[in-house]
Amino acid sequence: MKTAIVYYSMFGNSEYVAGIIASMLDADVIRLEPEKAYPTKGLRKFIHGGKSAIKGETPKLKPYEFDGEKYDRVILGFPVWAGCPAPPIGTFIKENSEALKDKRLAAAVSFSGGGADKALAKLRELLGVDALEAELILVDPKTKPASKKEMAIKEFCEGLEQ
Repeated sequence: MKTAIVYYSMFGNSEYVAGIIASMLDADVIRLEPEKAYPTKGLRKFIHGGKSAIKGETPKLKPYEFDGEKYDRVILGFPVWAGCPAPPIGTFIKENSEALKDKRLAAAVSFSGGGADKALAKLRELLGVDALEAELILVDPKTKPASKKEMAIKEFCEGLEQ
């Protein structure tokens, strides 16, 4: 089974998790980057990013390579913004909705402030599915590493391999 990990990461937490998962599953990694970067400091970061997420905006992305025919499974990795998946994930889903239809889908979510369950519910809604193959929720996995988080990633991967 060939797996792609498609992720967006602002501060490196989702990138960190995507890298670990990729090495455990021998998966391809596809990084999403918006053409116009989001503010990364101060109140503007929360206002602009949160507004964008709540409104369901789909920012234009820098070019990326994703051939849905190559993959049986797609793992989406993203931070939670205002209880929603970060907007670049919505863009990816919109641009690849047909290619994602018959795939095994999973998600790896990182957050600091909460709302992961709500973000996963919105992700399932965006994908048009009732359930994902697996869901991983981690609080600040890169900036606050812990063996418990490493074990959760390992268990997530082992669950996918069964």
